[in-house]
Amino acid sequence: MIKAYYTLTKPGIIYGNALTAAGGFFLASRGIIDFRLFIAMLFGLSCIIGSACVFNNLLDRDIDAKMNRTKNRPLVTKIISVPHAFIFAIILSILGSSILGFYTNLLTLFIALLGLFFYVVVYGIAKRRTVHSTIIGCISGAIPPVVGYCSVTNQFDLVAFLLFAILIFWQMPHFYAIGIFRREEYKAAGLPIWPLVKGMEDAKQKIVIYVVGFLVSVSLLAAFHFVGYVYLSVMLLIGFIWLVKGLRGLQLQKDIAWARSMFFFSLIVITAFSVMISVGPILP
Repeated sequence: MIKAYYTLTKPGIIYGNALTAAGGFFLASRGIIDFRLFIAMLFGLSCIIGSACVFNNLLDRDIDAKMNRTKNRPLVTKIISVPHAFIFAIILSILGSSILGFYTNLLTLFIALLGLFFYVVVYGIAKRRTVHSTIIGCISGAIPPVVGYCSVTNQFDLVAFLLFAILIFWQMPHFYAIGIFRREEYKAAGLPIWPLVKGMEDAKQKIVIYVVGFLVSVSLLAAFHFVGYVYLSVMLLIGFIWLVKGLRGLQLQKDIAWARSMFFFSLIVITAFSVMISVGPILP
């Protein structure tokens, strides 16, 4: 039963967001680490993300039942009841909010709760109704590094905005790639994702455009001297490899294999970015 509740929080999403939140925190810290604040930020944010994921599971029970990768989730199989899941989500949100409110600052708490609202309410409605649901969902996915950064600085400045923009540009190719290689599942669930509605070729072109946006936005962190040349060199190298892979996809007919490759490489990209913004301020 404990494993079922753990699964309900979508731990993969929590870990991925914790990585970018840590990057934002270390970027703001610039080599002077308050580990108590770091642990509080990470645990509080993880609770709020877990809460959002449980609420998402509650709202998407009908969709999850139609997709192979989600049909065995605890609420679909009824291992956990709806009332118990709802109580669990409330407890997580209260716990996370209390930790962030007490140990960080009100701005950090507000931004984290804004992410929860967009993921559960705005994206929850949009994913069933509009082809633009991916960009709407990316708003909540771009929140964690901003939370990490603002927990240290207690201000939303240009760096916070750039972190938000970078994560938007990274997520779009990441999720469009998923939409391509899992399009049959989304079709079965009746979700109007971009690759289904607008077509594969258009989706592949949009992926390339967003990768270019990612390259520009990661460069701006160095252009404004928030990080150094080591960060810039690493991110430009990895970003250009990602771009070349994207451009190659415009010529390939094997969409599924290409999309999987783009997806897995996007994980390398975001890991490298999180590491480089963590150490970027203390490197040349």
